[in-house]
Amino acid sequence: MPQALIAFLTPWRDPAGRFSWLKTAVVLLALFPAVELALGAWFHALGGRPITEATHISGDWIIRFLLLSLAVTPARAVLNWPRVIILRRLLGVTAACYAVLHLGLYIYDQKWNLIVVASEIVLRVYLLIGFIALLGFAVLAITSTDGWQRRLRTRWKKLHRLVFPISVLTMLHFYMQSKVNVGDAVIYSGFLFWLLLWRALPRRWQPRLAALPALAIGAALLTAAAETLWYGTATKIPALRVLAANLGPDPRPAAYVLLAGLAVLGLALLRRLRRPRLARAI
Repeated sequence: MPQALIAFLTPWRDPAGRFSWLKTAVVLLALFPAVELALGAWFHALGGRPITEATHISGDWIIRFLLLSLAVTPARAVLNWPRVIILRRLLGVTAACYAVLHLGLYIYDQKWNLIVVASEIVLRVYLLIGFIALLGFAVLAITSTDGWQRRLRTRWKKLHRLVFPISVLTMLHFYMQSKVNVGDAVIYSGFLFWLLLWRALPRRWQPRLAALPALAIGAALLTAAAETLWYGTATKIPALRVLAANLGPDPRPAAYVLLAGLAVLGLALLRRLRRPRLARAI
């Protein structure tokens, strides 16, 4: 049996073929949304428009798994957690699988009429953006194997850097689909801002604690700006009111992004405090 097929059929094993609790936990997490949707459909718990609800839920999980896959490299550097790198491919392929499910549910909702689906994708900008992102997901998932990495060599890394523009397109699709209620989209885009800002740092600064407070503040400011810009251009809600709300006492998406950034700083501090104790124990 080819090695790539064995790895696909046993995703709970690490690259050396050993059982991995870490990968097993992520496999269970990857299966959870699909099981939840299946049970929701079986027990009629998805509301009055179950297919629409399932489509939205699968879309949310695309974003979550995409952000988790992008967070693997920063986690390895900032938290000094080298083993986490074995999760990057699994999380990325999971995001691609939910992207395919997302499209499949939409096609099912259109009664499998591919002509209608194609016309809707062409005529509706947010669907076209989402479809382009889906094609990108598919290419990255297909070429994620060790075999493709050996074939493409240096071009493989260049190809897989497309995950960043694909992430931006995915987030834009989420914003446009959410319309007025963009709270979740703004928070997720804030997390994406943090991840992109981290990658924009000089390599020597990426593992340093000193960079994390600035990243948290920068991502929060960009989140507030994104929310203000969206409401200023896509709705009739005055942008200044949104900006003022971000500066007020009530929690806004920017505040949650700031707290998440500070939580990363706290985790990194704990990891550094724990390492000397472990070294002394050994």
